Amino acid sequence: MTTDLTTRFAGLTLENPIIVSSSGLTDSAEKNRKLSEAGVGALVLKSLFEEQILMEAYWQGDANLYPEGSDYLVEYIREHRLEEYLQLIRESKLTCSCPVIASINCYRTSDWIDFATRIEQAGADALEVNILALQTDLHYSYGSFEQRHIDLLANLRKVLHIPIIMKLGNNFTNPISLINQLYANGANGVVLFNRSYRPDINIEKLTQTAGEVFSNESELSEVLRWIGIASSAVSRMDYAASGGIHSAEGMIKAILAGASAVEICSALYLHSSSFIGQCLQFLRGWMERQGMKNIAQFKGLLNNRDLKGINTFERVQFLKYFSSRK
Repeated sequence: MTTDLTTRFAGLTLENPIIVSSSGLTDSAEKNRKLSEAGVGALVLKSLFEEQILMEAYWQGDANLYPEGSDYLVEYIREHRLEEYLQLIRESKLTCSCPVIASINCYRTSDWIDFATRIEQAGADALEVNILALQTDLHYSYGSFEQRHIDLLANLRKVLHIPIIMKLGNNFTNPISLINQLYANGANGVVLFNRSYRPDINIEKLTQTAGEVFSNESELSEVLRWIGIASSAVSRMDYAASGGIHSAEGMIKAILAGASAVEICSALYLHSSSFIGQCLQFLRGWMERQGMKNIAQFKGLLNNRDLKGINTFERVQFLKYFSSRK
């Protein structure tokens, strides 16, 4: 039996469900060429961070140091960094046969609108938007963080024709409601979840340190939960799973839960690009054993639709599991 690994995500046709997520793995056209040749379905370019550009620009353009040329220097540095990114898009499009997705990491609604149009003009097949931030303000207004996502998306949708993908953190009270609003405002896809910085503490040196950089397989369960719920509740949205996918089995689980594709990063750092071919080979073999001709046949097969009256992703399963423990 011939198996078809093609999948549709956010309006894009991918030869297979594997997307390389935004990271140092995708920060050059040469790296992206090799990933494309290794067989990925798509790749997301390393994110352009709004804060990083602004901090560098304003540090270099300190008015106390450059009282006459500060504004000019700030704009020059900002424009230089943006042009470097546009060049990465152009060069990657020339060398990659798979879709190339640009990525911006931002926290304000106004600064990216003009640049987003230039991303589209440079040839990006889609734009992934990250607003990765913890809400710690003592006087935080409930719902304002969610509204920031909606406002940014709505402003981008007014000027962009390419698909817009929203990559969400896992710090929302009700991501389902937010996803529904994102769909209503023109999002083509959602990625669950963005992995935030993991802090740690050295108890001997009494210092704050960085925690584990790479994800691990235990993180996948939370991704499965929310994709399973979301793909059932907001079924017209396309989903990609991100976090904890370290095997072909994990990829298949994510698709069964309702994902159209998976974003991988840590597994490639740990196992090299050979991981891609191994996953695709396993996927084909599994589909043949299960009698599956294409991805659509099993996508969402085990999402949050009630299975024999049991809602497997929510609290009732928690009660069922732990009430039986003595």
